[in-house]
Amino acid sequence: MTDRIPMTPAGHAKLKEELDKLKHIDRIQNIRDIEEARAHGDLSENAEYHAAKDRQGHIDARIRLVEDRLARAQVIDPKEQECDQIRFGAIVELLDTDSDEKVVYRIVGEDESDVKQGWISVSSPVARALLGKSKGDLVTVKIPKGTREFEVLKILYQ
Repeated sequence: MTDRIPMTPAGHAKLKEELDKLKHIDRIQNIRDIEEARAHGDLSENAEYHAAKDRQGHIDARIRLVEDRLARAQVIDPKEQECDQIRFGAIVELLDTDSDEKVVYRIVGEDESDVKQGWISVSSPVARALLGKSKGDLVTVKIPKGTREFEVLKILYQ
């Protein structure tokens, strides 16, 4: 798969830190755990050994996943975007036209999304509906609970 994965510079740095920790801390500790469990004798009934081997598989799989995502990363700095339309990295203030409630979302990469902070993945239904819209536009979004309509109040790039 050669699809590019958009992410902010902060998201890219966070993935690089995770990869470094996986390779230089977690994997090394896991090797020590396996060696220690082997020293306990019979491997066929050694729960510590089997747990350490399972952990090794999880660490290796995560390393491969993070390496792949970093290799396909398309780092986009939101500060370099123009504020006229909603694009990747935008902080968007919206007005829910049904409830008159204001909501703020930041459109980020999949690995960076955090709904509690209002950071939504660029591939989410809400973000896909917002992309390309401008201040004052009305946006209809289909969500699992039905349809919501928002008015774009502000677009910021920081």
